[in-house]
Amino acid sequence: MNDSDIIAFLETGGDYTLEKLENFLKKVEEDNILFWAIHLKSDNKHIGNIKIDPINTKHLYGEYGIMMGDKTEWGKGYAKEASIAVIDYCFSDIINLRKVNLGVVSKNVAAIKLYEKIGFINEGRFINHVISKDGYDDVLRMAIFNPAYEK
Repeated sequence: MNDSDIIAFLETGGDYTLEKLENFLKKVEEDNILFWAIHLKSDNKHIGNIKIDPINTKHLYGEYGIMMGDKTEWGKGYAKEASIAVIDYCFSDIINLRKVNLGVVSKNVAAIKLYEKIGFINEGRFINHVISKDGYDDVLRMAIFNPAYEK
């Protein structure tokens, strides 16, 4: 969470300590947030995290977020595999969300390609929504819909 490449498109990071991380994980547990560690099947190495938070129980949607924290594992399909598993779980009878949505900085081309491969569609664009090292960036709002609700 202190590596500039990893946090380049994240809302948090850059000033993490073990204490701050511990406090964050306690809050995740206390607030009962859907939050998973992404581990390699081969050796159980922790390479990232994925979450759905917040969840709107009235309108049945949740906000997706992912962080792949091990750069040596980028581009190997792990983010896609983990994302599909989490979205399938959210669309199952257990969680039963109607929709999963996300925000992504428009310059994060790799993430946008991943989301499109998974089935997310572009729902809108917030112009000059975030401040970056280059000035302002747009944020795309994307969503994937549970096919069970199409009937």
